[in-house]
Amino acid sequence: MKKLDKLILKAFAGPFLLTLAVVQFILLTQYMLKYLDDLVGKDLGAAVISQLLFYFSVLMVPVSLPLAVLLSSLMTFGTLGEHHELTAIKTSGISLIRILRPVLLVSALLAVGSFWFNDAIVPKANLKAYSLLWDLRQQKLALDIREGVFYNGIPGYTIKVNKKLGEDGDILMGVMIYDHTNGRGNSSVILADSGRMFTRFGGQYLGLELFRGTMYVEQPDARDRAGASFVREAFDRNMITFSLASFDLNRTKEELFTSNKMMKNLPELRSYTDSLHNRLALERRQLPRQLTPYYNYLRFDTTGQVQARRVASWQVPTKKLPALNASLIDQATNRVRNVKSYVGSTGERLINLAKETNNFRIEIYRKYVQSAAVLLMFLIGAPLGAIIKKGGLGVPVLISIVFFIIYYVLSIMGEKYGREAVMPVGLGMWMSTLLLLPVGILFLNQARRDSGLLELDFSRLVPAKLRWPFRGYKRTV
Repeated sequence: MKKLDKLILKAFAGPFLLTLAVVQFILLTQYMLKYLDDLVGKDLGAAVISQLLFYFSVLMVPVSLPLAVLLSSLMTFGTLGEHHELTAIKTSGISLIRILRPVLLVSALLAVGSFWFNDAIVPKANLKAYSLLWDLRQQKLALDIREGVFYNGIPGYTIKVNKKLGEDGDILMGVMIYDHTNGRGNSSVILADSGRMFTRFGGQYLGLELFRGTMYVEQPDARDRAGASFVREAFDRNMITFSLASFDLNRTKEELFTSNKMMKNLPELRSYTDSLHNRLALERRQLPRQLTPYYNYLRFDTTGQVQARRVASWQVPTKKLPALNASLIDQATNRVRNVKSYVGSTGERLINLAKETNNFRIEIYRKYVQSAAVLLMFLIGAPLGAIIKKGGLGVPVLISIVFFIIYYVLSIMGEKYGREAVMPVGLGMWMSTLLLLPVGILFLNQARRDSGLLELDFSRLVPAKLRWPFRGYKRTV
C-alpha cells in the first residue's frame, strides 16, 4: 500500500505545484491591476515594486490554495482514470476511499497550514503591504516637465517650457518660471531663451542652468499696500537649484494602520469584536433614557388650566376638554421634530456600529472558511476527476473555473448578507460551504459506485420500507 500512496502523491505533487504557481500569478496580476494607476510614473525602482509584489503574493496564498487543490485533484485523478490506472487499482480490491486517502491527508495538512498562515502571517503581510501602498499613493509623480504645459510638481515653483531638445530632453527652449516661495503669489517671474536641466548631488537636487533671460520681481510698498514697484534684472547665465526631497518615498509609521481588521489575528479580532458588542448593547440600553427629556407629560384640571408637571400619565376630564393654545401646539411640534431628528441620527449611528461589528466578525469567520475551502475543493475535485476520467489542462480547468466561480459568488453573497444583517454572520460566511458540501458528497458517492455524473439512483434516497415501487419498476424493465 505504501507504493500506491507514493504513486498517487507523486501524481498529485506536480500538478499541485504547477497550478498553485499559475493561480498565484493570475490572482496577483489581477490584484495589482487595481493599483496600477497609483504606481505608474513615480520612478519607484525595482526594490520597492518587488517588495510590494512579495507582500501581495503572500496575501494571495489562502485564496489560491482551494483553487489549486481543486484543479490539481481533478487533473490527478482524471489522468489516472484516463489511463485506466484507477480501474486497475480498483480491480485489485482497493476501494476508492482508500485511493483518495493520501491526497485527503495532504489536503487536511494544507487546510491546517492555511489556517495558521491566515492567522499568523497574513495580518503582518497586510500591515506591510497596505502601509507601503498608502505611502506609494501619497508619493508624487516623477519629475516630468512637458512641452507647453505648466508644471507645479516642485513646491513653490511653476515651470513652463516651450520646447525640449536633446536625446534625454535636457535642453530647454523658452523657459518661464514663477517663484511662489515668498508667499506673495506670482511676484517673481523668470524668463529665459534657453536652458539646460540636470540632477545634482546624487539626484537629490535638480539643477536648471538658464541662458539669456530676464528676472522680474515685484516689490510691494510697505507704507502703501496698494502701490508696488517692479525690478527687472537681465542675465546671460543663471543657475537655479531645486530640492527634490518632496519626490522621496516617506514611510508612515505602521502602528497607525494596526486598528484595521485585516491587520489583526484571531485573539485581537475577538477582543475588539467583544468591545464593539458591549458598546452597541450599552448604547441601545441608553437610548430610552436619552429620549426621556424630549417628552413632557401634562395634566389638565377641570378649569382648563394647564399644570406643567411631569407625571406618568395624562388625566383628561371626560366632561370638558381644555382649549389648547397655539404656543402649546408649537412646543409639541418642535419636540416631535427634535425627537425625529435625534432618533434618525442615533439609529443611523447604531446601524453603522452594527455593520462595523459584523465586519470584524466576518474577518474571524473568514480565517476558518478559507481553510475549510481546501477540504471542500478536494471533496469536489477528486471524485469528479475519477468520474469524468479526463486529465490535462482542458476539461479540468474549465470545470475548476465553474465551481470556483460558484463558490466565489456564494461567498460574496453570504458575506454581504451577514454584513447587512439579512442573516446571521456565521450562516452567511458558511453558506457557500454548506451549499457545495452536498455536491461533493454526491460526487463521492457516484465515483465510489462507478456511476456516471448524471446516473442518479433516486431509490437509494428512499427508506427501505418504501422501496417496493422501485423494485417493481426494475423487475418490469
